[in-house]
Amino acid sequence: MTAVSEVVLPITFESLGLAAPILEAIKAAGYTEPTPVQARAVPEAIKGRDLLVSSQTGSGKTAAFMLPALQKLMVQHETPGRGPRILVLTPTRELAVQVTKAADTYGRNMRVKTLSVVGGMPYPLQNRMLKNGVDILVATPGRMLDQMNSGRIDLSRLQFLVLDEADRMLDMGFKDDLEAILAKVPKTRQTMLFSATIEPSIVRLASSFLHDPLRIAVDTAQTRHVNIEQRLHFADDMGHKNRLLESILGQPDMLQAIVFTSTKRHADQLAQDLHGKGHSAAAMHGDMHQGARNRTLQALRRGGLKVLVATDVAARGIDVQGISHVINYDLPMQAEDYVHRIGRTGRAGRNGIAISFASSRDSHLVRDIERLTTQKIEVSVIEGLEPKMRTFSKPATRNTRPGGGKSSYGKPGGGNSGAPGRREGFSGYAKRDGRPAARSPARTSPYPK
Repeated sequence: MTAVSEVVLPITFESLGLAAPILEAIKAAGYTEPTPVQARAVPEAIKGRDLLVSSQTGSGKTAAFMLPALQKLMVQHETPGRGPRILVLTPTRELAVQVTKAADTYGRNMRVKTLSVVGGMPYPLQNRMLKNGVDILVATPGRMLDQMNSGRIDLSRLQFLVLDEADRMLDMGFKDDLEAILAKVPKTRQTMLFSATIEPSIVRLASSFLHDPLRIAVDTAQTRHVNIEQRLHFADDMGHKNRLLESILGQPDMLQAIVFTSTKRHADQLAQDLHGKGHSAAAMHGDMHQGARNRTLQALRRGGLKVLVATDVAARGIDVQGISHVINYDLPMQAEDYVHRIGRTGRAGRNGIAISFASSRDSHLVRDIERLTTQKIEVSVIEGLEPKMRTFSKPATRNTRPGGGKSSYGKPGGGNSGAPGRREGFSGYAKRDGRPAARSPARTSPYPK
């Protein structure tokens, strides 16, 4: 496996070697210059290299593989047939929809047939569409394998294979499905693997089916999210979390938010509670029918929905530039999921805010996140909603008010500018103006399981 050396980033898409119809589509979409991952991956992919790319969500990775895939379709295949020439495997339906949309956007000036094969779509409809032929097939591993085993997908013409968010596919238990699919694709195809992190499991997967891949690392988990302000709020119990959430959603800088919960049931309950309090809120999780998920996502994109309460799986692939806040009502069990979550805000060069609620039992989760991202998450306190519990020792640096403003350190994002800040002493108790607050027993919450 070879590593890519530093290069001078191209200024325009024209320097990437893309065909005129693709360049015209890029211009029509409003893009003027490639992102770092596009600048480094696209020229190498056009040369025919296999690529192992570590890149975070929001870095432009979809175009990094879709543009060279479309470039390959500019040359007619020597063998006629109805099977796909491009196959993109994704972990979730939402990400498959995003990739399909990108193919339609960048291939608008080409006669390209694109199809999504995902769970939740009726088999008869998929079967009819597959029978009509397809150039670009975007699929989730389970449904892809079902259709292959039924003999409805011919992969003999496949030239270009992409595994998008491969780390997530392994986390979701798709390893066997991936291996079964990869065993049936032509060995002469070109392959690109994208992952947020390059863990040993990813290296093993890559070594089994990539040929001398060029390794490109752009916007990895260790890259600082310089445009995302990260905060940590200690919460005594679920009622305290709800009051913190209500305060944050009422702040003037809150435009749209994704609130992450650990379970589907809790996502439904919390969305219903928020809706009852007057918020434009809805849930999204894996148990919802695809039509309902599509309608919810469209409402979010159009601005009609202000708060989306989601689980990790359902939120994968959501690309909505108006998301100003990501709120971790429940911390993720895996640090990598935190990186994916907060990447839903601060997109397309915008600033974003990522807020996490934690109890005294969550110290290991916070430390895992900070270890992965190599960043410390700043502790915040909203005036009037101070925690009473004993928290794990983590110095706080922010004192915020419900109305937003600046912190006592003059940073944007909330607080009482110029006033003494609330800090947590190293003993783990909240202090006000240097005086220890009254101690109270730690309270636990029946968090949803």
